[in-house]
Amino acid sequence: MRRNRTAAIALAVGAGMGLVSCGEAATSPGPTRSATAESAPSLSVTVPPSSPAPASAPPTTPEGEIDKLAATNGWVVDALYPSVSAFVRDMCESLPISAIDGESRPQWLAGHLKGDGQAVLKEGIPKLCPTWTKTLEAAVSGDYEVWLSNGDYEVSSEQQPGGKSVKPGTYRIKGDLENCYWERLTRSGEIIDNNFASAAREITVTVRASDGLFRSEGCEGVWKPVR
Repeated sequence: MRRNRTAAIALAVGAGMGLVSCGEAATSPGPTRSATAESAPSLSVTVPPSSPAPASAPPTTPEGEIDKLAATNGWVVDALYPSVSAFVRDMCESLPISAIDGESRPQWLAGHLKGDGQAVLKEGIPKLCPTWTKTLEAAVSGDYEVWLSNGDYEVSSEQQPGGKSVKPGTYRIKGDLENCYWERLTRSGEIIDNNFASAAREITVTVRASDGLFRSEGCEGVWKPVR
């Protein structure tokens, strides 16, 4: 009876040890894998900064070229004008109607060649109003037709640009002439010839090389050379 009981106890102890051993095997954790180790390596890409687009240069205009030349050469015009190119533009716009003031166009333009005017207009007119280039050339050369209005004109064989001078020759005035007076004088002021027309449609006068002065008063119109 004791023998059987001892065997039963031994069997129970052996079974308990087996259960503990099996439990340890079942609950023992296995080796863990690092998620960091398995993640793919990251790539670093450096993007160079973009260069700003170059600023476009302002468009070049004829007026801008004229003003740039004026600044480089130190040209100045009447302070009435805000810029040198404005002076040239005014000349271009005035040339078509310049003859109504009693002067031929080259004669009128010659009056604006003083100071830096000649250099400015020689550069500016071909750029802003090239159709008047020939007129400018005549004004610069002094070889142009002179029209005479009322006033005193010194007789001279050489044309004086912009001045009150008249070349020897024959001149004629046309229109409704009333109370028109003219005279030719010597250099000392003595009258050589004169005439007063109370009413006329046409008057012709020949100015001699020996004359000193030609004078016109009250004559509506202009005296033009007779070709």
